Order: sequence, then structure tokens, then C-alpha cells
Amino acid sequence: MTPLGAVVTYVCVWWIIFFMALPWGAAPPANPEPGHAPSAPERPRLLLKVAITTVLAGLATWGVALVIDSGIIELRPPPGTFD
Repeated sequence: MTPLGAVVTYVCVWWIIFFMALPWGAAPPANPEPGHAPSAPERPRLLLKVAITTVLAGLATWGVALVIDSGIIELRPPPGTFD
């Protein structure tokens, strides 16, 4: 995998994992203040979710790179396919 491919893969995986992590532990307050959305989480813990997402995305990108570099999944067509 090229460095640019690794960066693109990391960014895509990071956002997917981040959106999956957002609802975890997000509970609305028992008594929301006037003017606030009643469904807004009381303690979203975004920094924790960003830190966990960063680590998990790094591991997932490493795993994707291992699979691609091993040849298990070939992303390029064999030579002469489109001649």
C-alpha cells in the first residue's frame, strides 16, 4: 500500500469508526434545560471517543494494509485484462 493509500484508508476508517462510537454512552439528561434539545447527550465524552477512534482506526488501517500487501485481496486487474 502506498503512503497516500494508507492516509486515505486511515481517514475513511477513522470517520466510519467515529460515527459508530458516537452513540456509545450517550444518554439524554433527565431534566433538559429550556432551549436545549431533549435528545442531546448530557456528557458526550467526545475527546475520549476521538482518542479511542484514533487508536482503533490505526489498528484497522494496519490490518487492511497487511491484507492488501499479502495478496489475499488484489485491487488491480491482472495485466492484459482490458486489452
